Amino acid sequence: MPKDRNILLHKAMKRSDKVKVIHIITRQDRGGSAQNTLLTVLGLDKTRYTVKLIKGSSLESNMDQHEKELVDRDLRTAMESGIEVVDVDSLVRRIDPWCDLRSFWTILKVIKREKPHIVHTHTSKAGLLGRWAAFLAGVPVIIHTPHGHIFNDYFNPGLTKCFTFAEKISALITDRMVALTDRERDEHLDQGVGTNEKFITIHSGVELDRFIDLNVDIKAKKRYLGIPEDYNVVGTIGRLVTIKGHRYLIEAAKCVIEKAPRTVFVFIGDGDLERELEEQARALEIRKNIIFAGWRSDVAEILYTFDILAFPSLNEGMGKVLVEAMVACKPIVASMVGGIVDLVKHGVNGILVPPKDSEALCRGILRLLTNKDLANQLGKCGRRMIYPAFDVSTMIRKIERLYEGLR
Repeated sequence: MPKDRNILLHKAMKRSDKVKVIHIITRQDRGGSAQNTLLTVLGLDKTRYTVKLIKGSSLESNMDQHEKELVDRDLRTAMESGIEVVDVDSLVRRIDPWCDLRSFWTILKVIKREKPHIVHTHTSKAGLLGRWAAFLAGVPVIIHTPHGHIFNDYFNPGLTKCFTFAEKISALITDRMVALTDRERDEHLDQGVGTNEKFITIHSGVELDRFIDLNVDIKAKKRYLGIPEDYNVVGTIGRLVTIKGHRYLIEAAKCVIEKAPRTVFVFIGDGDLERELEEQARALEIRKNIIFAGWRSDVAEILYTFDILAFPSLNEGMGKVLVEAMVACKPIVASMVGGIVDLVKHGVNGILVPPKDSEALCRGILRLLTNKDLANQLGKCGRRMIYPAFDVSTMIRKIERLYEGLR
């Protein structure tokens, strides 16, 4: 941190008993980055921190009514705990120069008015706008959590180069970059974004108590979902968007069902591709073996009906659902990309396959379906690897230590 900004922070701390922190995120929904941000602002010690959350519009998430109700409940919980929530409707995830300019000036005005000690941004768009607004407002400490990256599989090569350049320049005004995994850190460094000294790895925390040793009547839950009791269940959890690679899981499902017809694939999550994926399943004549369950409030319980968690993502910062599956002792078949490889160790707690490779996905799933002893062994190993290291309380302690170390 530049010396003059460090002096500013110490002076600010002398004027206040609490550290004032503003978190900024593009949209608050039920996705991993949004939930990470929510758990962070809720978990920070309110006797030491005054916390404000600036969030963009959640409407572009295309949430169904149930998910909207859950998000509204989360935000009410935040406000009841003393967190002020500021809505910036023009802060959208898509590229929109007019909205981006409006949201930048709105964020800048809020920061100038509030004079926070720390601004902590999340995800790419909020990270770019929020960090530069904080810099221009003279905020002593600027922290950014990318929650993945946009270096591949999001935009065309030209736009990707522009965003990568913007990330490189923005890293110069950032005091610390929080990576969810070591692999995410390394991928930023490989692109020339930031320096090793600026990065710190803090795993995304999960409320592990919600998932560990639940008393779930699996037979009843299967009946509720319309799954025959003697069928295998391969499940995946995540938004139905291109980057999650669901089309390759549908292709793999065709192969699996040909060899293990008593298998159902359950997709938890909604998104723009739901109709397209349904049509793909119909074209492959496996629609009756596919359940699109939408977003659910009982994800933890449904997870216990899975025999395997499949995670075919094309790019991933960490993948909190992997941690949730591991604490539930579920073996995993996942793409060998991003931060996934820091969580899933091939042959130890799961099987890693190349991205966009439906045949490899099929082989990995069939291997676990036909070898229950191996599946159980991998699932139990997963539990040992992440509990309690990935609990939300561990994440909060590390973030608070980061804040204190920058004072």
